Amino acid sequence: MIGVLALQGDVREHFAALTAAGATPRQVRRPEELAEVEALVIPGGESTTMSKLAVIFGLLGPLRERVRAGMPVYGTCAGMIMLADKILDGRDDQETIGGIDMIVRRNAFGRQNESFEARVDIEGIDGGPVEGVFIRAPWVESVGGDAEVLATFDGHTVAVRQGNVLATSFHPELTGDHRVHKLFVDLVRAAG
Repeated sequence: MIGVLALQGDVREHFAALTAAGATPRQVRRPEELAEVEALVIPGGESTTMSKLAVIFGLLGPLRERVRAGMPVYGTCAGMIMLADKILDGRDDQETIGGIDMIVRRNAFGRQNESFEARVDIEGIDGGPVEGVFIRAPWVESVGGDAEVLATFDGHTVAVRQGNVLATSFHPELTGDHRVHKLFVDLVRAAG
């Protein structure tokens, strides 16, 4: 059972992608719901709003604990920002869950009207490039020694993995191509 953080963002689309990838998704809004899932997806949305709501719902501490304990997590766009150990261009009061030794720049690819789609080759995914939807997307400025770069676009890192934690700056859940979610589901199964 894989939870989808359902505080804000594109929850429904992740439900569909996870189901297509062979998982059973469940909404997570409260600490007791987080305790009942094996893994978690943090969707795209607005990272500052997500951060504030995680604090209000009492989830930030339990999320940090579960990630440190090895729970598999996959974050897209704002989810990538939430999984970064450090963010650039964030609000002063913005908090993250952490989990990947990386520095992420918010809205790095531009504003809403500069959103775009692009084909991205991701290490570990067969069948050719994945269609990535970049909506006010971040990019990774730098990674630490334990983080592995899985994909770049236009010279910028857009997919990263560190142990059981995976993050993409784009939205594969919006394309109908569920290979990234399948990669995550396989990671969850391997984590046991």
